[in-house]
Amino acid sequence: MFNSADAAFMMVATALVLFMTPGLAFFYGGLVGRKNVLTILMQCFVSLSVTTVLWVVVGYSMSFGSDVAGIIGNPADHFMLNGIGSGDIFSGPNYKVPLFVFVAYQLMFAVITPALMTGAFAGRMTFKAYLIFLLAWNLIVYFPFVHMVWGGGLLAQQGVLDFAGGIVVHEIAGIGALAVVFFLGARKVRDAEPHNIPFVALGTAMLWFGWFGFNAGSALGANETAGLAFLNTQFGAAFAALTWMAIDWRVNGKPTVVGFMVGAIAGLATVTPAAGFVAPWGAMVIGIAAGSVCYLAVWFRIRKEWDDALDVWAVHGIGGITGTLLLGVLATKSMNSGGADGLLYGDAGFFGIQLAAVIGAAIYAFAVTYGLLIIIDKVTPVRVDQTVEEPGLDELLHGEQAYLEA
Repeated sequence: MFNSADAAFMMVATALVLFMTPGLAFFYGGLVGRKNVLTILMQCFVSLSVTTVLWVVVGYSMSFGSDVAGIIGNPADHFMLNGIGSGDIFSGPNYKVPLFVFVAYQLMFAVITPALMTGAFAGRMTFKAYLIFLLAWNLIVYFPFVHMVWGGGLLAQQGVLDFAGGIVVHEIAGIGALAVVFFLGARKVRDAEPHNIPFVALGTAMLWFGWFGFNAGSALGANETAGLAFLNTQFGAAFAALTWMAIDWRVNGKPTVVGFMVGAIAGLATVTPAAGFVAPWGAMVIGIAAGSVCYLAVWFRIRKEWDDALDVWAVHGIGGITGTLLLGVLATKSMNSGGADGLLYGDAGFFGIQLAAVIGAAIYAFAVTYGLLIIIDKVTPVRVDQTVEEPGLDELLHGEQAYLEA
């Protein structure tokens, strides 16, 4: 029999994580120019449907099915959710929820992860290529990493920890986004952006709100670990936002709304892998590191003239890497007996494991994403023609405009 409190908590957490995808759409939609806002909204929202279908058919089984060579779950185990009944329970040391709820919760992670990458290639990718990319990237990048880290695969066997997606979500999405940026090249026409800062603030609020389900829900029950992750989520976001704002104020002379919002998202992404494994003071340190390191990554990206339109690599990729490595330093079993002691608590080996995982994940995500784009481009053009890029993708690819001329 499942625990009613755990089941209710996880259903709320699932809804909160779903709410993050429209939040991401508004966040990105406000940051892009007027002529591409509907395109990025569509790219984010369509994942809610496409990824759901893929998850039902093979995604859940590839992620949490019986282990195949440490890399992937057996697709045949739960094809079309075969073998999963309404009375099945997903349980652990301090949680017991219906398996259907766990399936739904993990689905929401699968929905938002590829959507994170859309900000990097805003205004440059054809919709047909994006749909193929969405399907293929989940199959050969996201599902394998879910299995390797959370499904009992190779990385889990090596002792890698990732509470809610530093590697599984943010690093592979951010590094994959960088591969797309390199493949597509820079935009021919730079749109005036951000076009709607209130949208950015609204999207940040939705993401920040949903992130409590993202992190606290990863405890998989209404328990003390969920409470720790809940508090650490707030600390990571708040400290990072203030750090980014302070640096921005010092460098540019004014505290900006966009800077504060981006800093908060950087903090949320960076604290994610560590939220249930570090003390609250550790989450504060991670937040300060997120605001500093991710800001520096944006500066570096600008100097290198990489056209990552909305800094997915700098915020999510570098944020996920930073948080995963700091987990290797700050983790303590005094906060979570199921975790580990980090470098600060005498276990240099655990830090080494986290470092190796970060490097391996980055190499795999970049190489496979880039190779995937080469293959897709042979099937259908990945980059839009300049005749489409100049007037914007909204009208020419989707036949709609966000803002009609008076």
